[in-house]
Amino acid sequence: MLVIGIAGGSGSGKSTVVNKIIKSLPPDSVVVIPQDAYYKDNGHRTPEEKIRINFDHPSSIEWNLLIHQLDTLRSGQPVDMPVYSYVTCARSKENIHITPLRVIIVEGILILTNPRLRQRMDIKVFVDADGDDRLMRIIWRDIEERGRSLQQVLTHYEQFVKPMHLQFIEPTKRYADIIVPQGGQNEVGIEILTSRIQMHLND
Repeated sequence: MLVIGIAGGSGSGKSTVVNKIIKSLPPDSVVVIPQDAYYKDNGHRTPEEKIRINFDHPSSIEWNLLIHQLDTLRSGQPVDMPVYSYVTCARSKENIHITPLRVIIVEGILILTNPRLRQRMDIKVFVDADGDDRLMRIIWRDIEERGRSLQQVLTHYEQFVKPMHLQFIEPTKRYADIIVPQGGQNEVGIEILTSRIQMHLND
């Protein structure tokens, strides 16, 4: 089993990279574990408190659960992965049943900040992108998918996303085995990574 960690700043194109990798590989060979599924449940908080949640700080993630479920998959056993909603800031009552496959991709902005999680990765990838490009993607995503106004997005970016990126996320680039500049637009970088995974599947 091959465990790949794909990190990078918010809006850097991580999901695009993951999707292109999956499309290039045989069906039912890759399972994706998104960091976002393991945000701590904040459904009990008031609307005012929810607006101030810092999703870009390592303390917002339930690392023990993520690592436990990854270890369970690595041992060949299925898990019930939680489902998190950015709109309600809460976990759903439903879970997603995940079965282990030959390749596991752990994806998220903070995954390389945790030493215990890094130790479990065979390949560590950092998806890099220009700050302005990331901001534009964040604006579109947060308005369309998370129900935020433009002012809320910009305020949240200024207060949380940008400073947390500089403090926690950008420094984890030094842990990466592979850096993919230009995010999901870097076809050559994605092809190299996909070829390495394909080699593992052919062994």
